[in-house]
Amino acid sequence: MYTVTVVRPLIAQHFLTVPNPGPEGDLHSHHFRVEVELAGEELNEYDYLVDIDEVEAALDAIEARYSDETLNDLPEFEGYNPSVERFARVVHERLSEEVSTGGVDRLTVTMWEDDVANAAYAAAPSS
Repeated sequence: MYTVTVVRPLIAQHFLTVPNPGPEGDLHSHHFRVEVELAGEELNEYDYLVDIDEVEAALDAIEARYSDETLNDLPEFEGYNPSVERFARVVHERLSEEVSTGGVDRLTVTMWEDDVANAAYAAAPSS
């Protein structure tokens, strides 16, 4: 299986909306690291699994959307606790829409919220 991984830093804010969130219930920032891994069995006619420039362009758009924003205020988080797990899924859905993933069997988005903790969402891309 082939894999392509692209990593991008991103600073965003949130506060957790679960019962008794402790200090995470107060607005705070994370220096997230977005790690995107695309995996598939076959390369295309150019010997690419995916065009890395296209992935980077999609991450540019994601960075522009979420950088220095409060996740709780965005419509894609409405009705959800804006956890790092939910953020990973939201980014997965955006990438699935914006990247040509014809040969990709699995797209994994790992959101690192600091140097030791992360959450990931992995599934076949929706496109």
